[in-house]
Amino acid sequence: MTTDLIDTLEAIRAGRLTSPQALSAALDAARSPACHDAFLQRFEGSAVQPPEGAADLPLGGLPVSVKDLFDIAGQPTPAGSQVLRDAPPAAQDAPAVARLKAAGGVVVGRTHMTEFAFSGVGTNPHFRVPANPAATDVPRIPGGSSSGAAVSVACGAAFVGLGSDTGGSIRIPAALCGLVGFKNTARLTPTEGALPLSTTLDTVCAITRSVRDAVLAHEVLSGRTVSREARPLPSLRLGVPSTQLLDDLDETVARAFERCLRLLREGGARVEEVPLEALQGLSGLQASGGFAAAESYAWHRELLATQGERYDPRVRLRIERGAGMKAWEYLDLVKARRAWIADMERATGGFDALLSPTVPMVAPPIASLAPADGRDPAADAQRDQAFFRTNALLLRNPSVVNMLDGCAISLPCHVPGELPAGIMVWHGALRDDTVLQIASQLEALLAPLRGH
Repeated sequence: MTTDLIDTLEAIRAGRLTSPQALSAALDAARSPACHDAFLQRFEGSAVQPPEGAADLPLGGLPVSVKDLFDIAGQPTPAGSQVLRDAPPAAQDAPAVARLKAAGGVVVGRTHMTEFAFSGVGTNPHFRVPANPAATDVPRIPGGSSSGAAVSVACGAAFVGLGSDTGGSIRIPAALCGLVGFKNTARLTPTEGALPLSTTLDTVCAITRSVRDAVLAHEVLSGRTVSREARPLPSLRLGVPSTQLLDDLDETVARAFERCLRLLREGGARVEEVPLEALQGLSGLQASGGFAAAESYAWHRELLATQGERYDPRVRLRIERGAGMKAWEYLDLVKARRAWIADMERATGGFDALLSPTVPMVAPPIASLAPADGRDPAADAQRDQAFFRTNALLLRNPSVVNMLDGCAISLPCHVPGELPAGIMVWHGALRDDTVLQIASQLEALLAPLRGH
């Protein structure tokens, strides 16, 4: 793993490195074959110069990447699509982009994403899929929808990959690529200037290389200071929901997750399995497509009427599910979500955090989920079935936190020789600091096993 943001900042402030040197190395990484497909637009020359006095700013003049759905002044915001490729340029930076720049971050490019952020797989038929840098056997998916954000960070082209998380779009690629992805409580970061998928569930957040980098990135994006006061492990009570979230784990993920639980128990933490029956009602809440389908259809309906054939068919299918939702069904969903959150808060209130595998699988091969090409209808149907089955599994665990209006962090828990697996530390709204503190302690427990 390339050195993290905090280590690099310390090297700059100690005089062992300069911001331009670090930025130059990142730009070289961005041009490398491994990272090339991570960017839909890569910036060069005067566009990637550290600001004056960068070394004294929180991000120190170091590189960050921006998911293609955020406004950058003077550029269109295509969101990984063809239909918005020639849209009018943004008048100003999205607040999240502006905050990164004000903190000394240098934007090195716009990153690959699932079209309109509507899948956890990370494929997009309009652009070549960036292969997961952690896989050396066969090309594997990076996860999505913030696919390029993850690959840019994993390859060393950026220290912070700005993205969005509506059902896991930060945590899924972080888990599959061996990175850290923090989804804060949604209200803590501004979503203006980011093309919406679901105004109810969207969260602006980032992928980093370590938990401490995630803390710094969150402080910049939220404009708040995170408490660093960690409680001793023996004082922590951690819940492991057994309903659904532990189903269908592949061998690598199951082994890595049990390893984490064992380390926490050996450190003195109380780790308890909890049924959390309320999770059984979640699929019923979203049977008609949920918030994402209804709210994305409201945004896309005019474009679909005039340019629907230019959409990714898999994305279009999911958006158009929202066309059939009636007003009373949407209002019932809002009400039912409030009641479900109350049930979850009652069931989890006695725990300092919950622990789950971020996703139940390691990254599958890209070829198994390739878009339909029209040459063999039977093969196309099989790939579509595999895609939607994989997408549902990838979204299953992380999407719980979005519906909960909660916060969660995925951190890598695999060891050398294994494909990446992530553990998710999570809880309800505004428990962000506690979740980050526990993740930091778990990262330290895992470090010797992971070779750090």
